[in-house]
Amino acid sequence: MAANWRERWSGKWALVTGASAGIGLALAELLAAGKANLVLTARRTDRLEKLAADLSAKHGVKVQVCGADLTRTDAPELIFGFTTGKNIEIELLVNNAGFGAFGYIHQVPAERLLEMVQVNCSAVVHLTSLYIPGMVARKHGDVMIVASIAGFQALPFNAVYAATKAFDLLFAEGIAEEVRQFGVNVCALCPGTTTTEFQGVAKQPDRMFRSPETAEKVARVGLEALAAGKSYVISGAKNRLMMESERLVPRGLVVKMAGKMMRDTES
Repeated sequence: MAANWRERWSGKWALVTGASAGIGLALAELLAAGKANLVLTARRTDRLEKLAADLSAKHGVKVQVCGADLTRTDAPELIFGFTTGKNIEIELLVNNAGFGAFGYIHQVPAERLLEMVQVNCSAVVHLTSLYIPGMVARKHGDVMIVASIAGFQALPFNAVYAATKAFDLLFAEGIAEEVRQFGVNVCALCPGTTTTEFQGVAKQPDRMFRSPETAEKVARVGLEALAAGKSYVISGAKNRLMMESERLVPRGLVVKMAGKMMRDTES
């Protein structure tokens, strides 16, 4: 399995969104180590330029940088235009970019919530719809969509984030079945708590981030699952057990338990 995913994208082009940090950065590093050429995109182009230089020097791969802000509705077209303009055939699309916002629904600015839907959902659909037709025509290609275990249940104080990740999970599973017959694989990667910048951006309490997995471990799980043809994968044995256990508990009780766990006692 470990060798399979490295060989799968060796010498081919992979596009990674949100590649400047966290799981996106880990995915870029693993893919470069497997000799995949990369198109890296994120808002922070300074980070991307340094990463591109480091990966190219270390692994001898081609790395292109495309700065883009996925809160903008025109960003997916900009990215697609960048790759087509350079005649880059994307074999692997990694829809990784995303963010959360912790808090009461009436206290988080509506603009922030709508930007979350744009990045976590709309941009994912837009980019996927731009790149999959070429993959279908070629009869090969892969798409990874980074979802979350938060997408398996409603999540008070992170309601919009959980809803966007549920969307990502169901979207990935649905189109995976559609395009499998054309030689295209789609997989939703569902991490739990991970050591990234997500916590700081979402302004989530420290107590919610216990026993986190490393971004590198999560990234590897995702790549192995995608190469194996899985439509989704949950990273971490504890996370898998928790998700399976929740199926045996009434949904209302699960939501109440999640609310109690996530409630900000200082508010």
